[in-house]
Amino acid sequence: MASAELITPDWPDAPANVGALASTRRGGASAGPYDDGAGGGGLNLGLHVGDDADTVRCNRAAVRALLPGAPAWISQVHGVAVVDAASVGPDQPVRVADASIASAPGVVCAVLTADCLPVLFADLAGTVVGAAHAGWRGLAAGVLSATVAAMRAAGAGELTAWLGPAIGPARFEVGAEVRDEFLAGARGAVEAAQVRAAFAPFAGRPGKYLADMNALARCLLARDGVTRVWGGAHCTASDSARFYSYRRDGVTGRQASMIWLTA
Repeated sequence: MASAELITPDWPDAPANVGALASTRRGGASAGPYDDGAGGGGLNLGLHVGDDADTVRCNRAAVRALLPGAPAWISQVHGVAVVDAASVGPDQPVRVADASIASAPGVVCAVLTADCLPVLFADLAGTVVGAAHAGWRGLAAGVLSATVAAMRAAGAGELTAWLGPAIGPARFEVGAEVRDEFLAGARGAVEAAQVRAAFAPFAGRPGKYLADMNALARCLLARDGVTRVWGGAHCTASDSARFYSYRRDGVTGRQASMIWLTA
C-alpha cells in the first residue's frame, strides 16, 4: 500500500499546539470504485459506503499511525449534535453526531466527507478544538453554531476556523427550495443579501442555482462572531485526481478532516 497523501491546512492563525490534517483519495488499499482514480489503491476511510471492511480498517490504521491518537469516528446524519471526542472510542457504542470537540491533548476529532463541507475549529489560546460535518442541511440547521456553542461551553475563547475540501460553487447545483431554506433562516437584511449572493442562477436551468457552501459557512460563522476563517480552496467534485465526490461518482469513498491538541 502506498503512503497516505494528506493535506496540511494552510491556516495562518492556528495555535502552535494544534495539529490538523485532511486526507485525499490517494495512498490507500481500496479497489474501484473506491480507488485513487488512477489505477492505484484508494484511501477510503468510510465503513458505510460498500467498500470491503477489512480494507477500510487497513486504510484507517495507516492514517492512525500518523496521528497522536485514534480518530473519534462518529455516525453522521446531517444533524446538529455535538459530542466530546474523548467519549468516542473502539469500545464505546457508535455515537450519532455531526461534530465533535476536544480539550485534552491527543484526542483526535474527525469528520468524513465526499462533497459536504468539513469545518475545523480551534480557539486562539489552543485549549479547545472541534470538527464539524456540514452539508447544506447541516449548515441550514445550525451545526456550525452548535459546534461553536459547545466549544465555548468547554472554555474556548476567540475562535479560528478552516474550511476543508468540499464541492465548490461551480459544481453544486441545488433547487430553489435550498435557497429558500437559507433565506428563511437569515437574520436581517444584510445576512439575507449575503445568502442571495451565495446562490447564482444556473444559466439554462430555470429554478436551479449553483450554491457556494463556503460563502454560506462564512456568513453563518460570522453570526456567531467567528470571522477568522481560512481555507475553502479545494473542490471535491472538480478534482477527481485527489478527492472522492458523491455528486460526481455516486458510489465512492470518503476522505477525513481531523484536528487535535498536541499539548
